[in-house]
Amino acid sequence: MTTGALSGLSVLELGSMIAAPYCAKLLADLGAEVVKVEPPGLGDPARRRGPFPGDVPHLERSALFLYLNTSKRGITLDLESETGRRILRELASRVDLLIEDRPPGELERAGLGHARLSERNPRLITLSITPFGQSGPYRDYRCHPLNLYHAAGYSSPFHVPGAAGGRPPPKAGGYLGEYDAGLSAAIGAMAAVLGRAASGRGQHVDVSKQEAMMCMERVDIGRLTNDPDPQPRRMVGGLTRAKDGYLMVTPLEKHQWESLIRAMGEPEWSKADWCKEEAGRLEHAAEAKQHIDEWAANLTRDEIYHLCQREGTPAGPVRNVAEVRAWEQAKARGFFAEIEHPEAGAQVYPSAPYRFSKTPWAGSPAPLLGQHNQEVYCDGLGYSREDLARLAAAGVI
Repeated sequence: MTTGALSGLSVLELGSMIAAPYCAKLLADLGAEVVKVEPPGLGDPARRRGPFPGDVPHLERSALFLYLNTSKRGITLDLESETGRRILRELASRVDLLIEDRPPGELERAGLGHARLSERNPRLITLSITPFGQSGPYRDYRCHPLNLYHAAGYSSPFHVPGAAGGRPPPKAGGYLGEYDAGLSAAIGAMAAVLGRAASGRGQHVDVSKQEAMMCMERVDIGRLTNDPDPQPRRMVGGLTRAKDGYLMVTPLEKHQWESLIRAMGEPEWSKADWCKEEAGRLEHAAEAKQHIDEWAANLTRDEIYHLCQREGTPAGPVRNVAEVRAWEQAKARGFFAEIEHPEAGAQVYPSAPYRFSKTPWAGSPAPLLGQHNQEVYCDGLGYSREDLARLAAAGVI
């Protein structure tokens, strides 16, 4: 059996929905032993979010949950009970890393904060993921993913708040910011693991989702905060419709514009004086866009892509999910993998964006609710099956 790159790293996850589970998933898919803790009964709220096969809700068939929790083991535990909290302290005493996304102070009040848990396990790393971090005047604010995404200074090339002609800010796609935060948290977790190798002691890692997203937008944030009179960035080209769909054509630099003109066959209109300098092209951007659209309408996306690629102009087809899955590049690298789930059946999942020559990616299905209770509590902590039955009857697991 092939072991993963992070084999030997033990992780306890107290996470729900996106950011914390995605952070733990990234580690689990690389071979870390991740145990996901869910409340008894309904489990992670992601189980109740779609999409579902046939649009029929089912706790074990949410595509969102199935993707975010591959390669993990799953247990149920009620942390509202003193028995549940005692059991969690036992579990935390045996792991390297605890990932949690509770509101700041909640675990401390329950006797489950990093300081308390590290008394029994000085090597424990606790990673906390919250909207605004563990400190500051906003630390206790609640936030939905959409609000938080825009609170992080999201901008686009076409929108500058308060600028003349700026378009309304667009909505972020899906849970994009949550995934950004989960990725940043995974990097922070691994940095703490590496640091522990030198110091021998764990630490508390405080992850702010807002700050994670601000780092992703650092170019625009730097530009806007240093410009006393920010204006929307203008460009020639952009989203263009071909015979079979859309693509982006972005000739931002002079040489890219010239290569686009070559790709278009050097049409007569391109010899006008306004085409020669950037200022003129920006002033006539709408006219240039009309010419580009007329040219693109007679070609397919791939034809345009290859014409532009040959000449040196940035261009890329806009593909839907089905097209990406069928794309020859993804197929050649085996990016999409089929995983058999005991309840949802065989499903196709994105794998990992990296390839290890010695420890390849090997995902396993997301756990059923409480699937590994016996394995973790009996085999791991030494509880008997009778103990397990009593805990279940009391609603603790």
